[in-house]
Amino acid sequence: MKKIATTGLMACAFLFGTIACNQKTDSVEEAQEATEERFEDTAMEDQREDAAEFMTKSASSSMMEIEASKLAQQKATNPQVKEFANMMVNDHTAASKEMRELATSKNITMPDSMSSDHMDHVRDLRDKTGADFDKAYLDRMLSAHENDVERFEDVAEDADYEDAEVKAFASKTLPKLRQHHERAKQIRDMLK
Repeated sequence: MKKIATTGLMACAFLFGTIACNQKTDSVEEAQEATEERFEDTAMEDQREDAAEFMTKSASSSMMEIEASKLAQQKATNPQVKEFANMMVNDHTAASKEMRELATSKNITMPDSMSSDHMDHVRDLRDKTGADFDKAYLDRMLSAHENDVERFEDVAEDADYEDAEVKAFASKTLPKLRQHHERAKQIRDMLK
């Protein structure tokens, strides 16, 4: 009897572990859903959903850029790449703090970690070394900033965007994102 109970417990533990490992929870999606549920069937539903989607995706991208840049501070071989990484950590940390404060004031749930796609980007960089790392890091920063600039432009330049504070944040942050993109491009072109 004891053997059957032990075997049954082990089977349950295995099954639970398998189910838990196969579930892919994405902090960004969870944050968006929490905000959607909070404002469901209210007059502010559409406005908050738009703001939540913009802010959660931006937060995830910023977290990835900060983590990748922290890696670059340690692993980059080119001094300009290290300098760029320092700028990225400082600028994105400040912008992330400001965005979190804005989200809190609007009762928008923010993700506590980056999306699984962004985590994959950081993992890929961890495997690189030397000049390969420098190039991969700059390519990742270029791609991320192309997406960031597009996302922030969509909000900042949308005449019908309903949330004036979120729009103002996007407008204020956009020039810095464009500067990051341009600087990453300059350094990458120099490394070729």
